[in-house]
Amino acid sequence: MIARTLPALLAGALGACALGACAVGTSAAARPVAPVFQMGQAGAIARARADSLRYPWTQADADFMTGMIHHHAQAIVISRWAPSHGASPEVQRLTARIINAQTDEIRLMQTWLTDRLRPAPVVDSTGAVSMPGAAAGGAHAGHDMGHAGHAMGGMTMPGMLTDAQLAELDAARGPEFDRLFLTYMIQHHRGAVGMVRTLFQAPGAGQDETIFKFANDVEVDQSTEIKRMVAMLLERGHLPPPPAP
Repeated sequence: MIARTLPALLAGALGACALGACAVGTSAAARPVAPVFQMGQAGAIARARADSLRYPWTQADADFMTGMIHHHAQAIVISRWAPSHGASPEVQRLTARIINAQTDEIRLMQTWLTDRLRPAPVVDSTGAVSMPGAAAGGAHAGHDMGHAGHAMGGMTMPGMLTDAQLAELDAARGPEFDRLFLTYMIQHHRGAVGMVRTLFQAPGAGQDETIFKFANDVEVDQSTEIKRMVAMLLERGHLPPPPAP
C-alpha cells in the first residue's frame, strides 16, 4: 500500500512544484519594475518625458496654446494702460478682470506646454514675449517676439493690434481712450474666439481634457465680454466695429 502510494505522492508533489514555478515565473514577469528615481535636471526631464506620454495632444493643440499666450500678453499690456490713460471707472473694472483672468490663463497654458515638453513662451512684466532658447547668446536664446507684438514667427495672431493701433491707443486719453480700447478689445476678443474655432476644426485637436475645457471657456467668456463691450460703446454713442470678413 505504501509502496503503491509513494510514487503517486511524489508525482503530485513534483507537479505542484512545477505549477508553482510556472506561477512564480509568470508573476515575476508581469510585475512592473519600479523606475529608478533620478535626481537633478536629467531626472526632471526623464519624468516629464514619461508624463508626456500620458497626455494626448496634436501640433494644432500646441500651436493654439503658444499663440494664445501671445494673444493674452497683448491684452494684458493694453489693459494695464487704463489707469494712466484716464479710462473711466467702468473700463478700469473691465481691464482689471481681463488682467486677472488672462494672467492665470497664461500660467495654465505655460504649464500645459511644459508638461508636454513643448517650449512655452515667457511673458515679462512689460508684456514682451520671448521663447526659451538653448544657451545664453545662442541664435534662438530668448528670441524676442516683440513688446505686445502681433506676430509669432511671422504668423499674425487673429485680432491682435497692429503697431499703428497700439500707438494710437497709447496716445489716447480719457473718453477717447475708452472708445479706442473698447473698439480694439472687441477686435482682439473676436480674434481669440476665431482661434478657438480654428482649433476645433483641426483633425484630432482639442481632445485633451485641459485644452478642451480651456478653449471652451475662452470662447464663452470672451463672447460674453464682447457683448458687454458692444453695449458700453453704444451707451457712449459709438458704433462697434463690424466683424472681420
